[in-house]
Amino acid sequence: MPAPTIASTIDHTLLRPDCTETQIQQLCQEARAHGFASACVPPCYVPLAARELSGSGVAVCTVIGFPLGYNSSRVKFREAEIALAEGATELDLVLNISALKSGSLEAVKAEIEDIADLADVHDALLKVIIETALLSEEEIETAARLCTEAGAHFVKTSTGFASRGASVADVELLRRVLPPHMRIKASGGIRTRAQALALLAAGADRIGASNSLAILQEDEPTLS
Repeated sequence: MPAPTIASTIDHTLLRPDCTETQIQQLCQEARAHGFASACVPPCYVPLAARELSGSGVAVCTVIGFPLGYNSSRVKFREAEIALAEGATELDLVLNISALKSGSLEAVKAEIEDIADLADVHDALLKVIIETALLSEEEIETAARLCTEAGAHFVKTSTGFASRGASVADVELLRRVLPPHMRIKASGGIRTRAQALALLAAGADRIGASNSLAILQEDEPTLS
């Protein structure tokens, strides 16, 4: 089996509020051409992405409760239902950071669990964005534990809308505290191949990037 490439670890992402339908079509064409893991698009463009990526092997990823995460759990669940029905195969759910910091841990866990169960029914992946820039190390560990107990498939570092994105230290911490089966997505501010490789070396399994093509500009190495 061939070794994975950097492209195969990248969620090719466009979540700017001013993105256009034409730009989403281009994103999907690029994801197909380069063999990215997924194209990550706003919820309103899931049907378009599903059509553009049909038969490509590239996943259709979208965001839930994005970017702040404090929507009602019922709203987030319904958003996930619609996204899955319209063709999403990966969901990036923003954790309710306010609830976590308020100590409402059972509510945080229940929300993740409900959407994880829904994703499992649809054979989809659930990544939970914990927004590491807003959390202490202790809170990162707590969030990682809740994601694991609730049945999520990935912990994701960042939305890209906070004061900073992923860091090697964030990923190393997550890898230490997460069980081996739990995967990590590093995202936010990843603009160079060197950054991507450092995060993968630290333990990330996926990279979320809007600068994906620049990351691929050098000769593409495989990952050992």
